Amino acid sequence: QVQLVESGGGLVQSGGSLRLSCAASGRTFSSYTIAWFRQVPGKEREFVATILWTGISTYYADSVKGRFTISRDNAENTVYLQMISLKPEDTAVYYCAARYRSNSYYTDRMRYDYWGQGTQVTVSS
Repeated sequence: QVQLVESGGGLVQSGGSLRLSCAASGRTFSSYTIAWFRQVPGKEREFVATILWTGISTYYADSVKGRFTISRDNAENTVYLQMISLKPEDTAVYYCAARYRSNSYYTDRMRYDYWGQGTQVTVSS
């Protein structure tokens, strides 16, 4: 089992940058594939990016490709989401999620077993 806590959200102007962190508890963090999702009120939670438990492979939603970078530091039990060139449409609550030893990319939120509480990102125009 793993517990996830997101941080790093905030208010930023369009074109700005933020780095989100997803800190995990548990000694087996390195065995979890981690994904970032985001949600705005009234809409489905949507996939943003994922990094496999091996740390080798990553996958991004088309809407963030080239602007967002997901990475992990297993020694620190943390996954990061570096976001640059932010746009107002990136405004959402960002959640990290975990799935045990997934060797495939999953964009369906139902595939993930553990979730954090979310962190708000607001991009002003």
